[in-house]
Amino acid sequence: MSACGASPIEYIKSMPHTKTDDIAVQLFIDMLRLRHGYDFRHYARASLRRRVMGLCRQLQVERAADLIPLVLHDDSLLPRVLAGLSVPVTEMFRDPEVFLYLRREILPLLKSFPRINIWQVGCATGEEAYSLAILLQEEDVYHRARIFSTDINDSALAQAEEGIFPAERIKEYSRNYFKAGGTRSLSDYYHAQYDLVKMDESLKANILFTHHNVVSDGVFGEMQLILCRNVLIYFDRELQARVQKLFCDSLVRGGILCLGMKESLAPRIDNEFRALDARLKIFRRLPKGVA
Repeated sequence: MSACGASPIEYIKSMPHTKTDDIAVQLFIDMLRLRHGYDFRHYARASLRRRVMGLCRQLQVERAADLIPLVLHDDSLLPRVLAGLSVPVTEMFRDPEVFLYLRREILPLLKSFPRINIWQVGCATGEEAYSLAILLQEEDVYHRARIFSTDINDSALAQAEEGIFPAERIKEYSRNYFKAGGTRSLSDYYHAQYDLVKMDESLKANILFTHHNVVSDGVFGEMQLILCRNVLIYFDRELQARVQKLFCDSLVRGGILCLGMKESLAPRIDNEFRALDARLKIFRRLPKGVA
């Protein structure tokens, strides 16, 4: 109890509104870590605050302080909370020039490996994973590749697993596909019905959509290619460095790391990589002993 006899939550609510929200957001984030094991403390503060306020609207509460007892005592709300705090923004063949570079420059390098393990981080609803599957099929290496697509948002993962997307975006996706060097028609890879499209089952054969939290979970296998595009921009520098160290530890020597075009390598691992295309943010992990 506070000095005035009110509970901590009541005391917070009695403070000026702006200061209340700032403190309550911090307490809410601390509660998520302690109660549910999800650590958002190093997410970019302004972006995180906007998402917490959006979560208030979704759950129909007035202030961030009201979220604390709700989520503390009701485990069933956690999927909605994680969905609200994550950023499921994606599209097929987003930044087509990146996919074109992967097609022309990176896949010839990866073909030297007997198996091609790809970790696609922050997969959201799966459009990028299906784009990779199409690319690998067209370059005749999908049969010996495995795409591990991960996210913390279980509702987005469920949608990704279904592979069903709004038909209204297909024209945009088709333009991206051809800019990315597509050799067929994108319509060869989906089945349209009414206002939805469903990705062909053959594309799902070697994709595993699974829950993984790069903030708290460990090394994810032994990868030849890791793509984490436009995820790190939501982290502060300390967390960016930690996550990139995880990527480094998960990549084989000679493996490829692809970041978002607004992201960069952390100084602590910079000497582990050589830039293949500095503008597109595509790097190759150096062989042991090479600096």
